[in-house]
Amino acid sequence: MRRFLPPFLIILALVAMFASVAFVVQATDSWSPAGGRAEGSSSAVGADIEFDEDFGEVAIYDVLDDGSLEPAPDGVTAEVWGLWIRLVGPEATAASISQFRVGDSDSSDTLAYVYQETNPQFFALAVNLATADDEQLLVATLVHEYAHVFSFGPTEFDRKASSCETFETIEGCAFADSYLYAFYDAFWAGYTDRPDLENVDPDIAWEFYLAHEEDFVSDYAATNLGEDFAESFMTFVIEDDWSPETPTGAKLDFFMQFPELVDLREQMRRGAADELGLT
Repeated sequence: MRRFLPPFLIILALVAMFASVAFVVQATDSWSPAGGRAEGSSSAVGADIEFDEDFGEVAIYDVLDDGSLEPAPDGVTAEVWGLWIRLVGPEATAASISQFRVGDSDSSDTLAYVYQETNPQFFALAVNLATADDEQLLVATLVHEYAHVFSFGPTEFDRKASSCETFETIEGCAFADSYLYAFYDAFWAGYTDRPDLENVDPDIAWEFYLAHEEDFVSDYAATNLGEDFAESFMTFVIEDDWSPETPTGAKLDFFMQFPELVDLREQMRRGAADELGLT
């Protein structure tokens, strides 16, 4: 789900991947790469604590110029951040993520979310460690979240446009060469019954999904344009192959036209090879 509040909040609902793909956003503080919960593994010593409406208490870490965190995390928090760095890389992380927030709420169905800071170059990433023991789900969640980061960044939208010939959201007017506008033009422009591009109503999304089930990699992808893009990119990264002749296969094949996203896919697959069983 994405909540468009200032600053806008992107929450995903990533539910299960592979046989069927769906989303929820946020994870918990006891994931271990071996697949088990590590009890008492996150002390968050030195981290500031704030209340979060999705996770309850969250520990807050600042992202430094080398992609490391301050204060230095330990336990599951360190492991989850290490996975993020393997997926995204320290340089890209430092250039786009300013803050890492971690909670641990078994009662929340949110796995993770990102929201844009006052400086639109930077996002905060929040992860609910309660579900982080599912390694494949965690990888899929983090990939989905990073798709939001690079598709809603400052190079993708003109926030001061006085008119708009593409489409306009709370982030501004999409540039004609932006990823989201290309995706919109290829897959959303032809719908006469689509929800608002910023829709967050799950009932509206479900009705739209039922009308076009074959077009989406998951029911959550039908929520709005941004979620369809992120879900499709996540599937593009995780799936080994697909048929471009199918509606969903065409969406995965869409990313092949961008060499930098093909390279990112390979980087992410290498970084999560153990979690995805690619080794």
